Amino acid sequence: MFSLFSFIRNGQVTEAIMFILSGCFVVFVCSPIHELAHGWVAYKLGDNTAKNQGRLTFNPIAHIDVIGMIMILLFGFGFAKPVPVSMRNLKKPKRDMALVAIAGPGANIILAFISIFLMYALNAAIGATSVGRILTLFFLYSGYINVSLAAFNLIPLPPLDGSKVLAAFLPNKAYFKYMQFERYAMIALLALIATGALDKILEKIAGVLMYVISFIPALIFA
Repeated sequence: MFSLFSFIRNGQVTEAIMFILSGCFVVFVCSPIHELAHGWVAYKLGDNTAKNQGRLTFNPIAHIDVIGMIMILLFGFGFAKPVPVSMRNLKKPKRDMALVAIAGPGANIILAFISIFLMYALNAAIGATSVGRILTLFFLYSGYINVSLAAFNLIPLPPLDGSKVLAAFLPNKAYFKYMQFERYAMIALLALIATGALDKILEKIAGVLMYVISFIPALIFA
């Protein structure tokens, strides 16, 4: 799994620099789109909470979480400030919350596809030049960080998006019991991150997603 520490440990200076630059791009451009996607879908489903709090914006300042930003820059996955959603304003709360939740990772997968498409296109146009190599690394890491964010957020542990998707398929009784364990799930999630146990899971999921989104660009620019 790509991380700033692995590049530094292996003496890959160029790769480390491009990973940081790609991480900055994700933090200041892609993460706001992820959160905006949540808020926009919620707004379309009848909840004005995000709109009223000024979260339907591309402005990264409105969405940045400092700890989540540092995680993205160091490890390639993390989080932004969650967009507020009021279930009371949704017509079908469980279903609509799942749609709101899936919108963020979905945006990341689309952004990852765009990054990988541009990587292949630029590689075909410029070739193995110094500029071509730098741009290839930039868009490769941008794509990888985006799929890692999608994979991370789809983990079915509260408060991540995957928990809300899973909740849509649970009976009401099981759903309320599930949500009662949110604080404990957060502790478990932090433990998984701290011990590195999450790395292999994310690496496998991100690898599959990268293979899928690379399929069409690879065919086009073969």
